[in-house]
Amino acid sequence: MNILDMILQSQGGGAVQQLGNQFGLPPGQAESALSALLPMVAAGLQRNMGSQGGLDSLIGALAGGTHERYLEDPGVLADAASTQDGNGILGHIFGSKDVSRQVAQRASQQTGIDVGILKKMLPLVAALVMGGLSKQRSGLPLPGGPSIGGLGGGGGLLDMLTPVLDSNRDGSALDDILGMAGRFLGKRSS
Repeated sequence: MNILDMILQSQGGGAVQQLGNQFGLPPGQAESALSALLPMVAAGLQRNMGSQGGLDSLIGALAGGTHERYLEDPGVLADAASTQDGNGILGHIFGSKDVSRQVAQRASQQTGIDVGILKKMLPLVAALVMGGLSKQRSGLPLPGGPSIGGLGGGGGLLDMLTPVLDSNRDGSALDDILGMAGRFLGKRSS
């Protein structure tokens, strides 16, 4: 199951309902916001994993955290601590608040949802992504050790992220990730 489906289906759609209630959005708009933000968070996570020590850092965060609570009890998304945790996750994934603002702006253009709402929602989406990955962490390789399920195949991290990142549905997310990175780097340099 890919991570978007996991989040949408967890607790009978509880995360979507919680986000909608929290930000004054009907369920369809909350799902649209999640569907627009999640691929950009996943792409940032994918890029971060490819950096020096990025994969070990992610696995350590998944092993040491309790991120699955965001899927198991979506009501905790309303807590200020959840936003703080999400902002910390975004800091690791994107590296700067400017990138987070650009992600929210792009999602706003895709969905028509106010950019201010999406900026506030973004940390919670990051927390939900970590929650989904945490629930599937048995498919991740151990730091410095053998793979348990591996990164690709067998329910690993790439299996969860690929359907979300593969926007043109060609079975490979690589071209889509490179396109996102190119657009991001192009906007960033201007």
